[in-house]
Amino acid sequence: MTWTSDRRGKAGGGVLIALLGAGIPALVGAALHNDTGQPYRETRLYFGTQRPDGRQPVAQGEFGRFLDDEVTPAFPEGLTLRDGSGQWRGEDGSIVRESSYEVVLLYPEKEADERGARVERIRQQYRKQFPQGSVERSDAAVQAGF
Repeated sequence: MTWTSDRRGKAGGGVLIALLGAGIPALVGAALHNDTGQPYRETRLYFGTQRPDGRQPVAQGEFGRFLDDEVTPAFPEGLTLRDGSGQWRGEDGSIVRESSYEVVLLYPEKEADERGARVERIRQQYRKQFPQGSVERSDAAVQAGF
């Protein structure tokens, strides 16, 4: 009976075990210590563009002026604006599709009550200025670092 040995396989396996051994503690550490910043609130607002009276949808220029006049003064630190496309069920049961604007706001969690009131004023003003039934709002607790 003849025994043979392939040292390449053992060496390769050793390297693989060493790499895994070095990487696993780093991955576990990252999962356990995800301090990426301070407690913040993220508010997303979804502004529909269709007008119930049949006029043309809210145009980019109109929304830009609304952003400059209403949103930026309330959140001068900054925001993110995205063009969107959404849908919702109308009162008659039909699906309505429309362009939309999504605004993402971040602010310190400790300011959530006061900033939340600003958000509500923005929502009310948009509904009034561009006859809208609603402006959707979602909030989430996040960690943010700048």
